[in-house]
Order: sequence, then C-alpha cells, then structure tokens
Amino acid sequence: MTDAHAFTPDAAAGAQVRADDRAHVFHSWSAQAHIDPLPIAGAQGSWFWDYDGNRYLDLGSQLVNANAGHGHPAIVDAICEQARILPTIAPSFANDKRGELARLIAERAPGDLNKVFFTNAGAEANEHAIRMARVATGRSTVLAMYRSYHGASGTTIGLTGDPRRWRAEPTGNDVARFFGPYPFRSPWNTDSIEAEGVAALNHLRQVVELQGPATIAAIIIETVIGTNGVIVPPPGYLAGVRALCDEYGIVYIADEVMVGFGRLGEWFGVNAFDVTPDLITFAKGVNSGYVPLGGVVIGSRIADHFADTPYPGGLTYSGHPLACAAGVASIRAFEADGVIDRVRATGEDLIRPTLEKIADNHPSVGEIRGMGFFWAIELVRDPATREGLVPFNASGAAAAPMTELVGAFKDRGVWPFTHFNRIHLAPPLVTSDDDLTHAMGVLDEVLDLADRHVV
Repeated sequence: MTDAHAFTPDAAAGAQVRADDRAHVFHSWSAQAHIDPLPIAGAQGSWFWDYDGNRYLDLGSQLVNANAGHGHPAIVDAICEQARILPTIAPSFANDKRGELARLIAERAPGDLNKVFFTNAGAEANEHAIRMARVATGRSTVLAMYRSYHGASGTTIGLTGDPRRWRAEPTGNDVARFFGPYPFRSPWNTDSIEAEGVAALNHLRQVVELQGPATIAAIIIETVIGTNGVIVPPPGYLAGVRALCDEYGIVYIADEVMVGFGRLGEWFGVNAFDVTPDLITFAKGVNSGYVPLGGVVIGSRIADHFADTPYPGGLTYSGHPLACAAGVASIRAFEADGVIDRVRATGEDLIRPTLEKIADNHPSVGEIRGMGFFWAIELVRDPATREGLVPFNASGAAAAPMTELVGAFKDRGVWPFTHFNRIHLAPPLVTSDDDLTHAMGVLDEVLDLADRHVV
C-alpha cells in the first residue's frame, strides 16, 4: 500500500481536484461559496495526506466510521475478490456474503436479535427501524432526545434533536422530545451520576404518560450520545428505559450507527450496559465505510410480526455483495487481531488516565468523558459556572475560539473532530499506542490556546 513517505507531491493534480470540486460538487451541511475542501491524495492506517504531502492523524476516523483504519488489506482484498465473483445481485436472491454477514452480526448481538435488514447507511437504518416499530405496534409517535442525531433523511431529520433539524422544519413527523441524562449540564441540577440517571428516568416516564403510552410506537436512543457530546448513560438508565418500554408495549430502538462494531470496546454498545433492545441500527463501523452499508438487527417481537405480513419497504442495494464482503472481512480481521479487547483495555489504561492528567493541567477543560475509543473533552470559559468556551450552536465570530483550536490541530498534523465547545477523540480502532499518545500530546499543546479564554 502507498504511504505518505512514498507519495510524490503533485500540486498540479491537487489543483485539478480542487477545481473540479469547486465547480461541480455540492457539499452537505455547507454554504457552498464559503468552503474550500482539502483535496486528499491517499490514506493508510490512521493517517491520510494531501497532494502536497502533508500528513494528518485521523483523530475522528473521518465521520467516526473508519474503524478499521484506511486501506486495511483484508477488507480491500475481500472487495476485489467479491467484485470478480459477483459484483452485484438483487436483494431478492440469497447471497453467500450477505447471509454470512447477517449471521455474524446476529451472533454478536444480544438476546434474540437474530434477523438483519440491510440498508445503505445509518439514516436509512433508523428510517426503517421506525417504520418497523410503527407497523408492528399500530402506533405513530416516536420519542427522541433533544441532544441527538439520527440522520438527514425525511424521517430521521425529524427525529434529530440538535440544530441541524431547525432549517428542515416542518418535517411532518410525529415526534415528541425528552431530555436524556447529562450529568455535567444536568437539567435537574443533580449532584451525582446516579441521581442524574434516576431523574432522567422519572422525566422520561412523565413524558410517556403525558404523551399517551398507547400512541407511542418507539423510543430511539443513541446508546452513547455521539456528535452531541459523547454522553455515557448513567448506570441503570438504559435498563430503566427497557423496563419502561416493556411496561407500555413501546419498541426500544438502540441507535448504534456510531458506536457499534468496536467503538466502545464491544461489538454492540448495549452489551456494555447489559440491555437488549428490540431493534439495533448500525452502519459506519460495520465495514469502515469502504462500501456504503447499514442495517437493522431485529428481535423476535418485531421479526415475528412480519412472518406472515409483508414488510412494506425495500432498497435496490440492500445487502450489496461488495459491502457485505467488506463487512465479513472486517469482523474476521477484528477477531484475528483482538481489536475489541484492545479498544476496551486501551480506553481505560491509556486514554482515560492521559486525558485526566491533561484535564488537571488546563482550566479550560470542564470535563472529559467516554469509553473505548470514543471520548469528549468539554471546554469551558468559566470553570465555576461551566459556561461553554463558545455559545451553543455558535458560528462566525462567536465560534472563533474553537476555530482557532481546529487550525492549531491541523498545523500540527492532527485532523480533529469537534462539535460546539467540544473536542472529540474517536480515532480508528487500529491506531497505535504511540499515535494515540502523540495525538493527546498535541491536544495538551492546543489546549493552551483555550486556556487563554478562561475568565
């Protein structure tokens, strides 16, 4: 595989890539005249590089999906082999890689989640999970958190709680929102993680009762909140959600698009919390995004409903052979290399203590939180009041302190993942201890800039 050290810089090629992009590519979530995407020439492992030969450590796994890193040879070879054998086949046929991947996923899912409906992405996975819940229950309302992101399709942008939803309104979705636990910024002013969990469950019960339990098809929850904070649920919270859903016949959907397939040091994040949802949605890490793939893992309650009743939905590329071959290869490689166990151990033995030490040295760090290879460093302007380094949903001049931090990371050869007043640490799961230590050393340097804004 080519690496940056063997790559010959080619400024002319980079200029052509940039020119084509600016002339013809319409980018998501962007004002088109105000962006200038960096042309990327190649990537390997936990690093990628531009046409000038500048290397960047991928601290966010692109969009928290390159779990196996870039250019993993086993996954690349599996795609190439499958392309030679059978590059595509309609989803109405049985296919060896599709069936094998479904079995491997079911074997790693908890409880009776034994069926898999394949999609092309996480938004589609959540879209179909909601449809399954609504059809199976005969109800329409879905409960979702304010601090959440579930996708940008018609239904899923309506479920999303964060500001990306605002300009898409009205979405025409039957959605009610609730506050999830967030100990650092508790809506209930609790003084412990345990108390936060109890308060959050009491609040959710009130929302269910006031909304009308008989109208609620599903509650959808990111097992660990992703872009909106890497918020780990308090002990017992997800089990309490499960019990509440059982009490009222509500479908519990675990959105694991971001945290599934090793990100938390578990095949599925819910396994770390000893809870079994009715449906688990996945994408991203199932094959590291080498070929688009997502899906819904389905428990018997929902699967049995469709035993004699046709499911009203489908996709042309459901379970695409190239994507499934990549998924099989990824799971096999993770097992052979002990990736899951290493992520869990490294998160506790290296990442957590290093981040805690960094936090002690920087007054701008309000809190560090996370698990596995999924962490957030929440930055504050005032440690006493916990006022954020930048305002909620800041942009332009108001976001300048965070913009400065992002530039400082890139200048030091680390490509960060940031959101609002947080720096997220979500590198590929194959990132070495040395690269992790290097990234956190750069973080330590960059936080000196954030400290200047502390009152």
